[in-house]
Amino acid sequence: MWQEGKDSAVCFHDLDRENLKDYLVWMADVKAWSPKTCNLRLTAVKALLSYASEECMDITPVFVSSRTVHGLDIPGSEIRYFEDCQMKALLNAPGKEKRSERRNKMMLILGYDAAMRVGELTGLKVCDLHLDAEIPYIRILGKGGKYRSVPIMKRTVGHLRGYLREFHGNIPDPVSPLFYAVTHGMRHGLSDDCIQKVLKKYAEKCRKEGVPMPEDIYFHMLRKTRAMSLYQEGCPLSYIQQMLGHENISTTSGFYAFVTLDTLAKALERTNPEGGNAEKNWKDKKISEALYRL
Repeated sequence: MWQEGKDSAVCFHDLDRENLKDYLVWMADVKAWSPKTCNLRLTAVKALLSYASEECMDITPVFVSSRTVHGLDIPGSEIRYFEDCQMKALLNAPGKEKRSERRNKMMLILGYDAAMRVGELTGLKVCDLHLDAEIPYIRILGKGGKYRSVPIMKRTVGHLRGYLREFHGNIPDPVSPLFYAVTHGMRHGLSDDCIQKVLKKYAEKCRKEGVPMPEDIYFHMLRKTRAMSLYQEGCPLSYIQQMLGHENISTTSGFYAFVTLDTLAKALERTNPEGGNAEKNWKDKKISEALYRL
């Protein structure tokens, strides 16, 4: 059915469990596509079957059987994030003289502090800031149209107050894009690509100033850096999960369930039994169960 160069009519009933399993094998072995590409194509077929089953009940059994076909395992890879010195250099890279530079600095600070995706940052409106709350926070529209609230640091709150005064005046429009550009006298929100270019520009500036930077820079690394920093400081994965907007903690642990040599060394030092009579945390039933799940 999946032979190269064979044009044949394929109906929905051909997309059953066994044929989809053969399709995965064909993509992986014959086409030599990566597991990620194979899984994306399998997901597309399942989405088509889902839609078709809503239009024609005869296809429902085929759709149900297709859901039992799982994608290929994707090899894990080490998380790419900025070291402390790199992150500090990036946040300090924007100048203070130009208005756009001050805006860019605020974007980097907030994007890092709230561990946002680039699309979440560009989608922010003034009304999403809650700086006068007892615990200042930002309301973020994440994946799947779901909102989450993320607390922000006091220093970031101070930066935001100054930014609002300069860029939005004394009476801000609540629905105005928090970060914007002006073209022909009209305000408009920034694109995701614009944010990526801003980050790459400052990474290049850091390189010229002698700060080594990863070759491939992208905004998502700010999010990973923030989460990794929290993880290394001992923040529970469940808290990081909430901050990142991950519905399943396995997604979070999949990203951050590894430690650097430095973190591991410190952890081993803390658990060194020599001369210590302290009660071990793992004897607590709840903690031991949580460790097992991780």
